[in-house]
Amino acid sequence: MTNRSQDTSAVMTRDILTVAQLNQAVSHLLEDSFDACWVRGEISNFTNASSGHWYFTLKDDAASVRAVMFRSRAATTGFTPKAGDSVELKARVTLYEARGEYQLQVEQLRRAGLGTLFEAFVALKNKLSAEGLFDAENKRALAPFPRAIGVITSLGAAALHDVLTALARRAPHVPVVIYPSLVQGAGAALQLRQALAQANERQEVDTLLLVRGGGSLEDLFSFNDEALARDIAASVIPVVSGVGHETDFTIADFVADVRAPTPTAAAELVCATRQSQLERVMGAAQWAEQLLRRQLERLAQRVDRATLGLVPPSQRVEHQLEKVAGLGHRMVAAFDKQFQRSRARHAQMHVRYKSLLPELSALRARLVHADAELLAGQRRLLVRQQTRLESVGAQLRALSPEHTLARGYAIVRTEDKKILRKSVDAQVGQTLEVMLAEGVLNATVTQRGL
Repeated sequence: MTNRSQDTSAVMTRDILTVAQLNQAVSHLLEDSFDACWVRGEISNFTNASSGHWYFTLKDDAASVRAVMFRSRAATTGFTPKAGDSVELKARVTLYEARGEYQLQVEQLRRAGLGTLFEAFVALKNKLSAEGLFDAENKRALAPFPRAIGVITSLGAAALHDVLTALARRAPHVPVVIYPSLVQGAGAALQLRQALAQANERQEVDTLLLVRGGGSLEDLFSFNDEALARDIAASVIPVVSGVGHETDFTIADFVADVRAPTPTAAAELVCATRQSQLERVMGAAQWAEQLLRRQLERLAQRVDRATLGLVPPSQRVEHQLEKVAGLGHRMVAAFDKQFQRSRARHAQMHVRYKSLLPELSALRARLVHADAELLAGQRRLLVRQQTRLESVGAQLRALSPEHTLARGYAIVRTEDKKILRKSVDAQVGQTLEVMLAEGVLNATVTQRGL
C-alpha cells in the first residue's frame, strides 16, 4: 500500500474529520483509483484565463464534468478550443479541494475524429519543439524595408490573389516574385520544399510568404511535413507563414520566423504602407527641426543671461575717467585757494595731485581679471545646479513605485482594488490581483499565515 493510501486510511479511521481532511482523503482516493484516461465530449463554458490556463466544462447528452488544462499543457495543443467543439482529451481525475468538486486535469486535447493525423501532428510538434526549432532565439528578423517579396503558393489559390491585392495596396513600389507550388495533396510538401530551395538559391527577395487558404486538417497536412519544417528552419531568407484561418495551426506556423493568422495578414506584416513610411520620414524631420529650434532657443537664453551679468570694459573705463575728471576739478580748486596762501605748498600739492591720478593700465588688467572670474563663477554655478538636479532626479526614481516593483516587490490588491497590507485581511479562497514590474497576476488565497 502506498504512503498516500496509508495516510488516507488513517484519516478515514478518525471519529470526526474537518472539511479539509475529508476533501484531501477523497482527493487521494480519486487519484489512486483512476489512471489517466481518454474522454470524449463537447466543450462549454470555456475560459482562457490571463494566466494561460484553460477552464471549461466537458459534457454529453447525459452529464457534464469540470475540467482544467494548465498553461504548459495548453501551449502544446496547437489550437484554442471554443464552446461547442467536440474534443477528445486525456486527463487525470482529481478533486479541487477548496470547493470539494471533482474535475478532470487535462494532459492532452485534440479535436474529436482527427485520430491518427492529429496524433502525428502532436508527435512531430513535440519532437521539433524539443530540438529547439521553435525557440525564439532561432527566429530571423524581418527586413523593415524589403527590396522584393517572395510568395510560395499555388497559382490558382485565392490566397495568392489576396496577398497580391494587399501588397499592391500597401506597397506598390515593392516587386513581388512568385514561386509556384501545390499546397494540397500528394507531392505538395515536396513542391513546397523545392520552391523554398529555389528562393534561397536565387537570393532575389528579402522575405518569403508561405501561404494558402483555410481547410480541414487533411487539406493543410502538407504544411505538417517534417522535411519542410526543417527546410524552413534552415532558410537563409526569413519566412512568414500565413496558412489557413486564424484558428488553424500547422508545423510550418511554429517553425516559421513569423506566423500570420491569414494570408492577407502575412502580406500586411512584411511591409509598411508607402503612406506610413512617408509619414515616418516627415515626422522625423519635424522632430529634428523642433529639437534644433529648442536647442537654439536654450542657447540664446543662456547668452542673454550671461550678457546681462556683464559690464562692458569700455563702460567701466568711462566711469573711472569721470571719477578722475571730478577729482581733477576739486584739486584745481584747492590749488587755487592754496596758491594765494603759500607758493611753497604749490609744489607739494602738485605732486599730490599727480599721485592721485589713477593708473589706467592697472585698472584695465583688473577689469579683464574680474570679467574672467565672473564667467568662471557662472560655469561653476551651472555645474552645481546640474549636479543637484541629477541627484534629485535619482532620488525621485529610487522612490518611484515602478523602481520598487523592478526590485522584485509586488502590490497586492483585492477585487475592489484595495491594497492588501496584512495577511490577516485576506480570506481563504479570495481572489487577489498581484501587480509586478511587468504584468499582473491573479492569485487565489489557499492558506493564510501571520
